[in-house]
Amino acid sequence: MAKAHTWNDDQPIYRQLMGEILGRILDGTYAEGELLPSVRQFASDFQVNPLTVAKALQELARDELTEKRRGIGMMVRTGVRNALQSRERHRFLKEEWPLLVARMERMGIDVKTLLKTQGPK
Repeated sequence: MAKAHTWNDDQPIYRQLMGEILGRILDGTYAEGELLPSVRQFASDFQVNPLTVAKALQELARDELTEKRRGIGMMVRTGVRNALQSRERHRFLKEEWPLLVARMERMGIDVKTLLKTQGPK
C-alpha cells in the first residue's frame, strides 16, 4: 500500500494535487506528449477520492496544460514544461525572492557569502 500523502489545510486538496502533478511535469517525471496515470492510479498513489483527482485533472485541462485523448486518457501538452518553468520563475522572482532577500538581510547574509556556501545537491 502506498504511503499517505500529507495535505495541508490551507487550500483544497485538488489544488495541492495539481501542484504535485505540475511539479512532476517540471521535473520530467511526466514528459510532454506522454499519458498521465489514470484517475484510479492517481487516487491510489495519493490516497484521495477519485472525484478529487478528476477535478484536478479537469482544471489542468481547462488551463490547457493537459489534453484529454478520448478513449486513451489525459496527456501532457507539448510545450507545457517551458511555459511552466517561465511561470514558476516569474512567481519565484516576484513573490518568494523578495522574502528570501529580506530574511537574508535580517540574518546578515550577503550574496557573496550565499554563493560560497554549498547548498543541497
